[in-house]
Amino acid sequence: MPRLTIPARDDVPAESKPILDAVQSQLGVVPNMFRLIASSPAALKGYTANNAALSKALEVKMRERIALAVAQVNGCDYCLSAHSYLGMNMAKISGEEIALNRMGRSGDAKADAAVRFAVDVVRDRGRVTAADIDAVREAGFSDGQIVEIIAVAAENVFTNLLNVVAGTEIDFPVVRAAEAA
Repeated sequence: MPRLTIPARDDVPAESKPILDAVQSQLGVVPNMFRLIASSPAALKGYTANNAALSKALEVKMRERIALAVAQVNGCDYCLSAHSYLGMNMAKISGEEIALNRMGRSGDAKADAAVRFAVDVVRDRGRVTAADIDAVREAGFSDGQIVEIIAVAAENVFTNLLNVVAGTEIDFPVVRAAEAA
C-alpha cells in the first residue's frame, strides 16, 4: 500500500500537467512514479530536465543497464520492474543481459565496466578506488563519460529512494529485488 499519495492525473498541480502530458506522449502512459513526483512541480521539473539531459549523453542501453544494477543494489522493486520492462521493450536488452545487469555485470565488456563502476559508486557512496576509476577508463570511458555514469546512477538513486519511501504501487510487470536475477 502506498505510503505517500499518488495523485490522480487530474489532481496534480497545474504546473505539473504539461510535463505529464509530455510523458504520456512519449511513453503512451503516465506511470505511477511520474504522478508521485508530479505532486511537487519543482521535483518533477528537475527530474525530467535531468533525465532529458542525460538522454543525450550515454546511449539508452547503457542508461537502462545502470538503472537495473542500481535498482537491484537499492532493493527498489518499482524501479527494477520499470527498468526490466523498459530495458527489454524500449532499449531491446535481452533477458539474459538484464539478469547480468541486476548482478552488476554485463555481457558487453565496455558496458560491464560502466555497470560495475556504477554499482561501486552506489554501494561505496562515492568512495571508489583509483583502481575502480582506472578500470572504467581502460574500458574506453572519458572523464566526462565517467561523470555521466555517476549522474545516471545518482538519478536512479533518487527514484529508488522515492519509490521505496512512497511504497509506490508497481504498474509494470512485477520484478522483485529479493528474487535471484
